[in-house]
Amino acid sequence: MMEYAYTLSCESTVDLPYSYVSGRDIPVLFYKYVIDGETFVDDMLRDPNALPEFYAKLDAGKLPQTTQINEFEYEEFLEPLLQKGDVLHIAFGSGMTQSVGNAFRAAETLKEKYPDRKLIVIDSLCSSSGYGLLVDTCADMRDAGKSMEEIAEWVMANRNKVHHQFYSTNLTQFRRSGRVSGPAATIATILNICPIMRLNDEGRIIAYDKVRGKKAALKRTIDTMEEHAQGGAAYSGRCFVCHSAVPEDAARTVEALKERFPNIEGEIRICDIGTIIGAHAGRGTVAVFFFGDERAH
Repeated sequence: MMEYAYTLSCESTVDLPYSYVSGRDIPVLFYKYVIDGETFVDDMLRDPNALPEFYAKLDAGKLPQTTQINEFEYEEFLEPLLQKGDVLHIAFGSGMTQSVGNAFRAAETLKEKYPDRKLIVIDSLCSSSGYGLLVDTCADMRDAGKSMEEIAEWVMANRNKVHHQFYSTNLTQFRRSGRVSGPAATIATILNICPIMRLNDEGRIIAYDKVRGKKAALKRTIDTMEEHAQGGAAYSGRCFVCHSAVPEDAARTVEALKERFPNIEGEIRICDIGTIIGAHAGRGTVAVFFFGDERAH
C-alpha cells in the first residue's frame, strides 16, 4: 500500500468492483437497501452471488427500498480517516439522493472536533460508473502527486463534464419505482420502445428521446456521445460502460464504441450496475460514461 498525504474516499454507488476500488486505496462507505423487511448492503461484487440474487428478486416482483446514509453513519465512516490525516470525500450525486446533505453536516461536526485536520466533502453530481469514472480520475491525480485542494478544484470544474448516457430495454422496474407511469411503460413494452436518457447538470435523470429497439437505442447513444464528447469522434479520454444484468448488450455497446471512437484511452471498462442504482433501473439498462462538454439542464 502506498503512503498518501491525505485520504480520498467515496461511496458504494461508484458501481466499480470493491476489489478495484480498495486496490486503489479508496475507502468506501456502503449504501443499504431493504427487501421484505430484511436489510442488505450494497455489495460491490464482494460476494459473487449477491448481484445475481438481487436481480432474481427483482424478476420475482420484489421492490427494494433504498435508504439514505444518515449523518451519524458519515461521522462514523469519516472520523477514523480524519484521525489519520486530511480527507477528501466525493459523495454520490445529490440529483439521485439527498444523502450528501448529511455528509456536509457530518463534516461540519468533525471539523469542530478536529480543527487541525482538513476535510473536504464534494457533491459529485454523478451516478453509477460515471461517479466511478470521476473518482477513478481523482485517484490518478492523487497518485500523480496532486494536492487535495487541487483535486477538489478540478472536481468542481469538471463534475458536470462527466456524461451519463443510457438506455433501457425493460421498463418494469422504472414503473415499479414510479419513475415511469404504468400506462407509459406498458405501451413502451408493447411497441418495443427504449427511452434514451441522460443526467442533467443537477445530476437528475432526463429522458430526452425514445426509439424502437435495441439497435436504434445503441446508435442514438453513440451518436449523442459523438456530439458531446471532447473531440467528437476523435475522443481520446477514458470511457466506462455499465449494465444491469445484460452483459451481451454491454459487449455490443463496447464494440460500437471502439468502432466509432478508435482513440479512446486504454480499454473500455465494463461494470455492473449495483444494487442501489439497480433498485430503480432494474434489469436491461446500458450506460456509457465519458468526458465531454458541460451537461445541459
